[in-house]
Amino acid sequence: MEHYLYLTLDLGSILVPILFSFHPWAPIARRLNSVVPAIIIPATVFLIWDIWFTGMGVWGFSPRYLTGIYFFNLPIEEVLFFICIPYACLFSYKAINHLRKEEPLPNYGLRITVVLIIGLTITGIRYIDRWYTSVTFISLAAFLLILQLTLRPRFLGRFYFAYLFILIPFFIVNGVLTGTGLPQPVVWYDNTENLGIRMLTIPFEDTFYGMLLLMMNVTIYEYLERRKGRGHNAAPSSSSYSSTPGSA
Repeated sequence: MEHYLYLTLDLGSILVPILFSFHPWAPIARRLNSVVPAIIIPATVFLIWDIWFTGMGVWGFSPRYLTGIYFFNLPIEEVLFFICIPYACLFSYKAINHLRKEEPLPNYGLRITVVLIIGLTITGIRYIDRWYTSVTFISLAAFLLILQLTLRPRFLGRFYFAYLFILIPFFIVNGVLTGTGLPQPVVWYDNTENLGIRMLTIPFEDTFYGMLLLMMNVTIYEYLERRKGRGHNAAPSSSSYSSTPGSA
């Protein structure tokens, strides 16, 4: 049965969100024309990245926890990860912001973004020879910078707030994948390609890798919802995007 461990984690992550996807808290099943592109577009980017890094040996997978079905050089469970986890996190993002009616981090979205851009850029350049660290940190910094200079989203404060809660199940799933409670990890990492800092068994970079993935999901979702006149749903008091530079 251990061959189904990764698949079970994928399906377990999405079970509750699917069951409650029509709930008023987060009716994302009624928003599939926004949800599907918000998941598929980032998944395509991350799968290309994943295929590249797996081929380089930056990370890899233990066959004992896999069904043995592969897509290029990736186990099918890894492909499903980029569908199941984003769906679950979009559900959580909507539900958390439904429950928290007020702006959770008023006037702090831009400040947090600036700190992240500076810190990630400096660290990414400092460790440019470590593939996981440099690509993850610089990619997230670049995405945040482009986002702020073009769309100037007002949902970033809500995203950061929700991400704090999303990290809890994210770390549980990621903890198992990286070997917590297991004789060997489901996903292993070459520590010469990262900072070597672990949160229990989880590489430090995973926090920002996950942030980039989910921020791409949320950005596309919010953009499509705004075009349909529904972008304010996450925060009834304001639009998801600003018409003036520097708003957050």
